[in-house]
Amino acid sequence: MLKAIAVAFALGLAAPALAADRTPSPPGAAVYIISPSDGATLSNPVTIRFGLKGMGVAPAGTEKDKTGHHHLLIDVAALPPLDEPIPMDDTHRHYGGGQTEVTLDLTPGPHTLQLLLGDLNHIPHEPPIMSEKITVNVQ
Repeated sequence: MLKAIAVAFALGLAAPALAADRTPSPPGAAVYIISPSDGATLSNPVTIRFGLKGMGVAPAGTEKDKTGHHHLLIDVAALPPLDEPIPMDDTHRHYGGGQTEVTLDLTPGPHTLQLLLGDLNHIPHEPPIMSEKITVNVQ
């Protein structure tokens, strides 16, 4: 049995089953950055406010339909794998307590900001709920 499962993974046959395990997102759900606006010039500390439409915010580990929690991607060139937990590092910030804003210091210069909603296990929903990427300049 284990050999059959290993072969299925190797051939990519198990991928649809994994995708089916992702938490579904409701139609029309959207996450967005309320502020700052795209192209803004800012001074530290920078406050970023998160918006969510069509779903609710719940802390990580909370199993409740149509909810998730925010992850802020800072200067991330490519999205992380959408079928795995979102990494936790300086460029992938987790707000698993259900926070809807953060105040932080960014190094001077241009930065990109993007939100990606995660489910109770920090895995993006299916389909994923992510904001447009904005650019800000910190003086």
